[in-house]
Amino acid sequence: MPSEEGGAPLRLRAEDAEDLAIISACLQDALVMVADFVFVPDERCFMFAANRFRWESGVQPAPGEQGFERVVSGITFGEVSGVSYRGFRRSDGERILSLLAIRPNPGTIDLEFAAGATVRLEVDRILCRLKDLGEPWPTQFLPDHDAEDRA
Repeated sequence: MPSEEGGAPLRLRAEDAEDLAIISACLQDALVMVADFVFVPDERCFMFAANRFRWESGVQPAPGEQGFERVVSGITFGEVSGVSYRGFRRSDGERILSLLAIRPNPGTIDLEFAAGATVRLEVDRILCRLKDLGEPWPTQFLPDHDAEDRA
């Protein structure tokens, strides 16, 4: 169902670095709880849910008004043979990470988060899907990278 201001929910698929750059841009500043990272080795799948900032909504609120939006998105990576974590503990399940970028490398994909946290996926090839789930909700907070990186 389309949002009144920002258009239809996103549903994207990436099979190369160019496609993945688009998904990365859409997920910039997404908030992810560490407990939501799931690797299913038998299915060679890594997935997580994120509170995605809807950059595409293009709504600039007046001072003191809510006009920005977030939405829950499901993200999956296929053809994943291994996962490693740096800069945080998997046992810190309640910790929230802010996604800065998704960067493909030969044989790996790095999910780079603020404050130096990284999830590295060992992959045979790029295969990523993003799907918005549910309705967006308003937020008055515009992401601030300087504040996130100091945390």
